[in-house]
Formats: sequence, C-alpha cells, structure tokens
Amino acid sequence: MAENPLHYLDATSLSALIRAREVSPVEVMQAHLDRIEAINPGINAIVTVATGAMDGARAAEAAILAGETLGPLHGVPFTVKDSIDTEGVPTQRGSPIFRGRVPAVDATSVARMKSAGAILLAKTNLPEFSYSTESDNLLTGRSNNPWNLDRTPGGSSGGESAAIAAGLSPLGLGSDLAISIRGPAAQTGIVGLKATHGRIPMTGIWPRSPRRYWHVGPMARSVRDLALAYSLLAGPDGADGLATSPLAFDAGTGASPDRPLRVGWLVEPGFGPIDREVAASVQAAADALRDAGCEVAPVRIPALEQDNALEAFLRLHVMEMKPDVAAATAGHEADMFAMSKFLLGTADTSMADFLRAEQASDRLRDGFAHYFQDHDALLCPVLPIPAHAHGLSEIVIGGQPVSALQIMAATVPFNVTGLPALSIRYGTSREGLPIGVQLVTRWMAESTVLHLAALLEATSPFRDLHPVL
Repeated sequence: MAENPLHYLDATSLSALIRAREVSPVEVMQAHLDRIEAINPGINAIVTVATGAMDGARAAEAAILAGETLGPLHGVPFTVKDSIDTEGVPTQRGSPIFRGRVPAVDATSVARMKSAGAILLAKTNLPEFSYSTESDNLLTGRSNNPWNLDRTPGGSSGGESAAIAAGLSPLGLGSDLAISIRGPAAQTGIVGLKATHGRIPMTGIWPRSPRRYWHVGPMARSVRDLALAYSLLAGPDGADGLATSPLAFDAGTGASPDRPLRVGWLVEPGFGPIDREVAASVQAAADALRDAGCEVAPVRIPALEQDNALEAFLRLHVMEMKPDVAAATAGHEADMFAMSKFLLGTADTSMADFLRAEQASDRLRDGFAHYFQDHDALLCPVLPIPAHAHGLSEIVIGGQPVSALQIMAATVPFNVTGLPALSIRYGTSREGLPIGVQLVTRWMAESTVLHLAALLEATSPFRDLHPVL
C-alpha cells in the first residue's frame, strides 16, 4: 500500500478492497480528507467538504460488518461539480448570488451514485454558472492545474478535473455544454465521458438552458471507472424529457475476427489549427489502435469543413442561455463575474442567423450519420494545445494567435450533434503537461467508445503518471 497510496487508487480498486475488508470506508475517507487538507490550498479544486462525509463512511463500515448487501461503489468517496444539486450540501453555482444555497433534493446523477453506495465527499470549483473554459469566480476563486499551478485545469468542470488528477477524489461528476468534461480531463490527464445527449438525466442541474446541448457525466482516473459510473448514471428518470433511451439499448459494434473496428483519425482540417505536439499524440493513438487490431486510416469529414460548429454553437446558445442568466442576476449586477457580463453584453442573434445556425447543426448531424455508415469511431484532438496560462483572451497555436474560444473547436461539434465523446491522455508536452485525445462514436454506442478507450489505456505509458505536489 505504501507504493500505491489510497488516494491514488481508482474507484474500482477501492471498492474491491472495501468488499474484501482489506481497508475500511473510514480509512478511505480519511485518506482523501487528509489529502484535501494537504493539497487543496494550492490548487483550490474543492470548495465545500460535505459535512456528512465521515458519518457516511462510518455507516458504510457498519453495513459491511452487519453483512448487508453492498452496492458496486459501497464506501467509495466521490465529488460533484458545484452546479449539480446535493441534498443538504451547498450548491452555489460559482456565484455570490447563490452563496449558501442548500438544495433539499439530490440531482438524479448524485442520487444514483449514492444508491450504488458511493459517499459524497465534496463539491468542486467551476466558473460562474458553468460558463467559461476556466474555473474562476468571485465566490470561490480560481482553480489551478496540479501539473503546473500557473496553468488552468480548464472549465467548466476544472475543479473536478484538478481534484481527481491530484488524488483528492477517485471519481466525480461534471457537466459539459461545449467542452466542460473533456477539455478539463485533457488538461489534467484524467478521463472524462460525455455520453450521447440525453443518456444521463440533467435533472437537478442549473441552468436548464440550453439543455439540448448540455450533458452530465463521469470523470475519473481509469476507463473502467468511467464504464462503471456510466452504467449507474444512464437511463430515464421520469423528469428529464430529453433523457428517454433505456440503458439496455446500445448501438455499439463489438470487434470480431471477421470485422475489426474501423477507426478514422483526423487532426486537420475541420477543427481549426492544431499544435504539432497534439497532432503527434493523435497519430500515436492511431498507431496504438492499429496495433491493437483495429482498422485505422486517416479521414476527412466534409461536414466539418462546410460548417463551423463553434460558430453555429455560439449563435445558438447565446439566445437560449441569456434569459436564465439575466433573470438570476437581475439586481445583483455587482456580484456578476466577467463571463456572465460578457454573455449578457453579447448582441442577440438575429432570427435569420439563428435559423442558419440551426441548419448548420442539422448538416453536421447528417455529415456524421454518413461518416458512421462506414466507420465505428473517430479519433481526433480534444484541445488544440495543452493546458494554457490563466486568463488569456488569445491562445497561440503554431506561432499564430487566435481567440481563446478556439480551445472549444474540437469538442463543440459533439455537443451540437449530441454524439458520445471521451477524452483520454495519450501524450505529454515538452513542458511536461498532459495531452489528451478524443474518441467519438455513433449515437448510443457508448460500449464502443469505452472499449476503444480501454485499448488505448492498456498501451498507454501515461496511465500511472501523477502530478508532483
């Protein structure tokens, strides 16, 4: 155990040790509380420790001693992004406007984790209202990347990604509007899954709009933890009308000797400029999947070249998100952070431009439907560069400055289309920062994306690397 501290074991390993009575839920919880006390001041990933965390661990230990039936995550701590409601524990949405807000009911995703025996450990930092690619706000401050404190851990689930990467939590819940699970996962070297839109209910998460692009999903340090969490989280809850597909339905295609999985890989064009180190990581992942028995070839996707998914998204979401933010901040303008002010100051999209953006989204969906007739998966970048410095309005890619919004260019197409997408580390920059690659499969084919991620993980030289803190 000395060589592999409890705080760096994945949730699956912790569950097995707890079941075998080799370690108690109280020991596991204390290890993570100690880690938070020691490490969190430097990265500011945890914003609230759940007051009932240790009581929950003691209750879990008593259940084991009493011989009760145990859930698959019995006694395992988990963390939750602070936009996701947690019963009796503050959910403050990264804003002084919601300071001290304590929900009376868990979000569906939180309730399902608890039903599996997991114990809420803490809430994690985010940008105000989950609306930024950096996790900074006026209430709980800025989160830092554990690999380099001068770099961002991303947003909007940046506190969650930093916590898991630094060993403050083995498993957590994030949300993803355009980048917010996969981008932070890539920037901190963990894994994150954005399942098909609607697979996991958004009940108990604010803001509600634009819910047709918003997703909630698991973040972890291992693919098997993602798979386990997904199996617990997915399925209708009778409250979210966009969450309708039963978990039992899966459109994935299993590999077989007769027909290996067909994977296309793409760096450019279609996602804008991509850093050479990121491109090399995608190429390395393509080679690894080929060595693992997949049929791998470079591809182009005309729909990505015809329509700019990021541009379409920006035109659509402004009109849908502004009313909720305007209502929440009315009379509290002094408590608004920069990105909310930016959103409310953005000109409304004209009806003509809104319709053009809707049509572009439809063409992108059509283009991917065509692509997945001949392919089982797409391998591509998550981000155009590794984790960047805090507070940038521009980023530099290949020596050329571009808008910081370009950081979302390779993730937002899969929010606009609702396709499942997963981020996994498969590289390291010359500065020692993690580089992620993105796997995408057809709608409802989560089994395929998880299988391919497991293949990469099995060959990855980066799977057991942790930041030095």
